[in-house]
Formats: sequence, C-alpha cells, structure tokens
Amino acid sequence: MEKTPQITWTRAFGAGCGVILQVIVNGLALTRISPNVLTALGLVINTGAAILFGFGNQHNYVRMFLYAGLVIIGAGIFDMVDGRVARQTKQVTVFGAFFDSVIDRYSDVVLFFGLLVFYARGNRLFYVFLAAFVMVTSLMVSYTRARAEALIGKCKVGFMERPERVVLIIIGALFERWDAMAPVLWVLAVISTITVIHRVAYTYQQTRHLAPVTEIRHIVQPAAPIQPAPQPVAMRESRGSDPRPDLPAPNAPRV
Repeated sequence: MEKTPQITWTRAFGAGCGVILQVIVNGLALTRISPNVLTALGLVINTGAAILFGFGNQHNYVRMFLYAGLVIIGAGIFDMVDGRVARQTKQVTVFGAFFDSVIDRYSDVVLFFGLLVFYARGNRLFYVFLAAFVMVTSLMVSYTRARAEALIGKCKVGFMERPERVVLIIIGALFERWDAMAPVLWVLAVISTITVIHRVAYTYQQTRHLAPVTEIRHIVQPAAPIQPAPQPVAMRESRGSDPRPDLPAPNAPRV
C-alpha cells in the first residue's frame, strides 16, 4: 500500500505562501505591466530601505531598522514575482534576464551602503569596514558564478546566494533590538568569502583539463603598393540591362 505523504506545518506554510504569491502574479498579469518595471520597482523599494538604515541613530535605530526590514520584505515580493509575471504573460526575453541580474546587484549594494552610512554616523569604524567588505564579497559571489558559467556552463556551488543574503539582512533588521545586525554581517562576511573560494576552486577543477587559451594578436600587414589609377572608361546604360563599357572607336589611338 502506498503511504500518504504527511503534511507538515512547513509544507502547509509554503503552500499557503505559494497561493498568495500566485494571486499577486495573476493580478499583475492582468495589468500587462512589464516585468522589467517590476524589477526596477524592487530596486526603488530597496533604496527606501537603505535610506531608513542611513537615517538610523542611537535614539531611533531600532525603529528605523524594523521599518527597513519590512520594506525589504516588500521589495522581495517584487523580486519573486517579476519572473513569474514574465512567464505567465509570455514576456520572457534574454534582456529581461540580464536586466534582472544587473538590478539585483544594485539592490545588494544599496542595502549595504545604507548600513555603511549608519555605522559611519555612529563612528563605528570597524563595522564601516565590515559592511564595505560584505558589500564587495556579495558582488564577488555573483561575479565568480557569472564568469565561471561563461567558461564551464554551470557553477552553482556555494551557499551564500542572494536569497540567503536577503533573508539574513531581514533577520538582522527585524531583530536589531537585540543587536542582531552585527553577527549577521559577520556571518555574511565569512560564508560569502567561503563561497567565492569554493567557486574559484570548482572552476579550476573544471578547467584544468581544457586546452590553454592562446592570445590572438592582430598582425598589422604592410601597406600594399599603390597601383596606378585605371583610365576612366565611359559607361553606357541601356534600359533593362546592366551597364557595360563602351567599345573603343575604330580610329581611336592605341595607348
């Protein structure tokens, strides 16, 4: 007898979120909005979250971080639905995938830039450096995958992808009352660095057996000797036929 799969609370929660997400996708699909517009809106909303981070100070930072975390959740909805709307409305394009990847990088940078401003205003110079380091490593995680996949096809190794980074930032923002953002930055710094190293090592293993790439140098050819210009030849056009040179007159001198 076949066993009926047990429905756990995690599966039920995931199914419920999937239903809600599909309702949002259906509503956006009816508007025929461009998926690229949804992608751009996600960046605008993340910029708002970064501004909230930057305006935090020692008196209001808990409240500002809480607002920023909620705003990032809202931006994440746009990040999740743009691809689904594109597929449902048959607006999937190569440029759309490229545009989504570019905007995701800007969204990463702007959030960490907001944190960098917050720590700089509070004279916490060590965390200014840490936020800047995490910002660089988050870009390198994406860059190493993109560059490797241009050479070997797939490079999905490593853990710290963008969804994990966003979830950790949301956790740090929502629970900053207990100083959660500082350990979140440490986790991001360490695991992102490990992910970059893992992808470099994986790409090395996959490419070590390939033939070396030879450098193609453009060799400048010497200039050809100048030939004397040919004598002009009178052309005659006849209706419905190609032009052809006139024959020399019988009494024309030979040259």
